[in-house]
Amino acid sequence: MSCPAPSRHTKPSAEDCVTGFVDLRNVRLSYGGASSATLALEDLTISVAKGEFAAVVGPSGCGKSTLMKLATGLIRPNAGTVEVAGHEVDGPVSIAGMAFQNPSMLPWRTTLKNVMLPLEIVQPHRKRLSRERSRYVSLAESLLELVGLKGFGEKYPWQLSGGMQQRANLCRALIHDPALLMLDEPFGALDAFTREELWQVMRDLHAEKQFTTILVTHDLREAVFLADKVFVMSARPGRIIETKDITFARPRPIDLTYEAGFNDVVHELREHIADARAAA
Repeated sequence: MSCPAPSRHTKPSAEDCVTGFVDLRNVRLSYGGASSATLALEDLTISVAKGEFAAVVGPSGCGKSTLMKLATGLIRPNAGTVEVAGHEVDGPVSIAGMAFQNPSMLPWRTTLKNVMLPLEIVQPHRKRLSRERSRYVSLAESLLELVGLKGFGEKYPWQLSGGMQQRANLCRALIHDPALLMLDEPFGALDAFTREELWQVMRDLHAEKQFTTILVTHDLREAVFLADKVFVMSARPGRIIETKDITFARPRPIDLTYEAGFNDVVHELREHIADARAAA
């Protein structure tokens, strides 16, 4: 029997018939051997709808990055199920793009060639790259222009600022047109002004491309500004203890982050995390 599609404003639970684009159901994961195992996640259930922008927040060490590895197939759960686009995940998910806090650009490659790197790895692009290189170069240059890096394709990473490298990192995550974008603290190492600039870049990219996005972050302002829905995790072993729908109209101007209503939501999330830390 098929399950009805979830509402964008429905809080999923372990008992729900979850049918999102990304579904983790009753997931349990531990690290280490039998005698020294660390339980990272227990009874974790989360659902993210197609095209939705979700953020995951919680205390340090609660398993946020572990959740990301599960959703992309980099690790497997000890129990429970992980599904992406209706298929159980049993290996690396080729329809996912990933961006991390450290852009990790290869210093011997130009910015353009760094952006195009996934095309040399991910099928079917790898097969097509040699005969369709001009098309892919145009796509990479279009992405660079979209994030404000027009004309910087021939520069090397050491010639770019940290914020510019992170912009290029976003392009690299998107070059193979992923249906799912996973962001692990991508703006955490940047100064406040650059971080806010890139929030707006990310806002506009998501509005144009409509990829499903999961953002792992410690920055609650970032989560509330970017996300349609924020999931709050408990202290380890991690599970979802609160789901907050973010109802501010899109597109959201950066000035919204200084308004009382916005900060009320930030404080509400902070209280949930404080409670989670106290309960640990």
